[in-house]
Amino acid sequence: MSTKAYYNIDEIGAGKPGFSKTRSIIEAAFYGNNVVKVNTLKEAYELAKNSPGTIVTDMPVYRGEEFGLEKDAKVLLFNDGAITGRYAVARRIAGEPGVNCEELDKVAMDAVYESRWKTMYHAEVYAGLDSEFMVKCHLLIPEGEENILYSWMLNFQYMSDEYVKMYKNSKPVGDGKEADIYIFSDPQWNGSDRPGVDLSCLSDPAKKTLCYFNTETNCACILGMRYFGEHKKGTLTLAWAIANRNGYASCHGGQKEYTLDDGSKYVAAVFGLSGSGKSTLTHAKHDGRYPAIKVLHDDAFIINTDTCASVALEPTYFDKTADYPCDSEDNKYLLTVQNCSATVDEDGKVVIVTEDIRNGNGRAIKSKLWSPNRVDKIDSPVNAIFWIMKDPTIPPVVRLKGASLASVMGATLATKRSSAERLKEGVDPNALVVEPYANPFRTYPLVNDYEKFKKLVADKNVDCFIINTGEFMGKKVQKEDTLGVLEAVVEGKADFKKWGPFEDIEIFEWDGFVPDLNDKDYVSQLQARMQDRLNYVKNLDTAEGGYNKLPQDALDAIQRVVDQAGQLK
Repeated sequence: MSTKAYYNIDEIGAGKPGFSKTRSIIEAAFYGNNVVKVNTLKEAYELAKNSPGTIVTDMPVYRGEEFGLEKDAKVLLFNDGAITGRYAVARRIAGEPGVNCEELDKVAMDAVYESRWKTMYHAEVYAGLDSEFMVKCHLLIPEGEENILYSWMLNFQYMSDEYVKMYKNSKPVGDGKEADIYIFSDPQWNGSDRPGVDLSCLSDPAKKTLCYFNTETNCACILGMRYFGEHKKGTLTLAWAIANRNGYASCHGGQKEYTLDDGSKYVAAVFGLSGSGKSTLTHAKHDGRYPAIKVLHDDAFIINTDTCASVALEPTYFDKTADYPCDSEDNKYLLTVQNCSATVDEDGKVVIVTEDIRNGNGRAIKSKLWSPNRVDKIDSPVNAIFWIMKDPTIPPVVRLKGASLASVMGATLATKRSSAERLKEGVDPNALVVEPYANPFRTYPLVNDYEKFKKLVADKNVDCFIINTGEFMGKKVQKEDTLGVLEAVVEGKADFKKWGPFEDIEIFEWDGFVPDLNDKDYVSQLQARMQDRLNYVKNLDTAEGGYNKLPQDALDAIQRVVDQAGQLK
């Protein structure tokens, strides 16, 4: 089996793989006499359907029997109250500076104690959809939260006969030393200081919320968090950490494989922040110009840094409903819906109001059938990485030649601030907002990702590009422009040439978006935005005690770009 669920007696004890104080607190709760095992999706569906407040729509689950449901299963809607999004501030990660694990363990211990008064449901799924990488995940959650349980089992791979067999024959991760993932969740928790418990160890004690991760022993405690997305990303956070320890690049992005006219394959991985166009590019059909396209996923996958093959971590999609009007054909693939309104159509049937009228983050889990060209693994090695940015000084596409520059630009993946954002006095509204590798769910030092992506470029000859999907100096880069750029690169028709004084940056000049390096204002802004990235990397040396410090070659690579931009002035 890929992860370890059972132990010989001599393998059990303090300091041995899979054992820690936090893990001992969390895992023990799964064996309580108040725990009910939920073994199938059918069971989970019935629990969610009958949970107080669930809206059972008249919308059928399309081909639900293929997902372990009854043929007459309906799309379920559940609304979380005022909480309709993730609260990143609640994250506390063991090993990070300032995280008091001793006190957090007491919070978890007390939360488990209080849960004894509740019926708790235990469910299991797989993260990782190929025998190369499969991780068994366990969730414990109280009665009343059946919709979270059901959505979690749908979002990841439920234990169908096919995948159970695959798992039994799969390769052990970490030479059999990686333990199953265990997540204890109590969205109903409302903690208070009591003897032995001090909530000041929480990031925001007033909010009484906690997402506590001990990624070394693959466990988490989620308290006071109603939103399903906390459970989805919490599970992925632990799976990515396992992947990182075992030679994989953990990817919060999308990947697809193109089959070209000559039969050759081209595998492209795209990384971008929310709203960057990542999913659009991943699922684009390109008007049928390619003999075949395979989609791995648009959110969560891993790349083997030795073979460059890639594995998807989850089968479904967690999408915003606002992207799909009520009459959209895409809505027939909905499985569950959260934080949306409902109404009655002309036939008197209860249907979802997909437009974001209610709260701003209506979400749905969509089945893999929405993307008929979905695959669980791409064996062909990845050819190219695309960092998607909304930096108004970068043209629609540039190619990064140096491995250090290629990776550090991913580590400084940036977007422009929204005009609607309120800023403190003195904050430059044009300064870039950085999210390394478009992955806010990292639980290990940033250098791990830096070295893995650098290896892909330096040792595996993976090309690296930046694509700007925002505005270039006031002119919007349209979807058609981005797709045109991508197609030219994939087909080997993009004519890249040296870009001004930059030694490691090449440009493919796209009509209407050619930078004028004689324009002093443009050059000044370009240098300023590269300086933003340089400042970010420098700050990592001291922020959080240097926890995310990058090697000197990363700093040198971006410094050269800043210096070379200065030559244009």
